[in-house]
Amino acid sequence: MARNSEEKAPSRPAEDAPNPVWFKPVMFGFMLIGLAWIITFYVSNQLLPIAALQQWNILVGFGILFIGFLMTTRWR
Repeated sequence: MARNSEEKAPSRPAEDAPNPVWFKPVMFGFMLIGLAWIITFYVSNQLLPIAALQQWNILVGFGILFIGFLMTTRWR
């Protein structure tokens, strides 16, 4: 039996669609920026990136890292 030209392949649900091209660089970017933030804080003897935050710079760095790790759960 010949296939009708009007028949279409079943479409994939939106949750199974691949990620956009920008997703992976942004995900790894967040992780690298967070890591660089923490390393800069320790190497600069706690003067950089923002001296007024003092020890909270660690939390900021881990927060940025955490955003990147959360994005890995949506990576396809």
